[in-house]
Amino acid sequence: MPTDYLPVLFQILIAIGFAAATLTLSVVFGRSAKTNKTKDSAYECGMLPIGDGAPRFSVKFYLVAMLFVIFDIEVVFMYPWAVQFRDLVSQSPTALVSMAGFAGILVFAYVYALKKGALNWKS
Repeated sequence: MPTDYLPVLFQILIAIGFAAATLTLSVVFGRSAKTNKTKDSAYECGMLPIGDGAPRFSVKFYLVAMLFVIFDIEVVFMYPWAVQFRDLVSQSPTALVSMAGFAGILVFAYVYALKKGALNWKS
């Protein structure tokens, strides 16, 4: 059984050896670059970096984005169920009941988000 893993061990050793050899050769044969203020500054598409690097966004943006992702993923779960709806219901009505429960939880979560003001931009 351990002989079955021998090719994997060789592959790992070759990968580690290649990485170590490449880094060692880079240090040995590579030239050290001279540093100055211009080369050490951040590159901003040809513009001089002035001010903060990134603009500040409201927390509401991230909250709405996360709610969108959550509800979008739920639609991804509903789509295959909708495609197979006839076959599922003909076999057993529990598929309809389980999806109704799932949709009920989504409606409850949406109403909760509305009541908390998660989608209100002015607050």
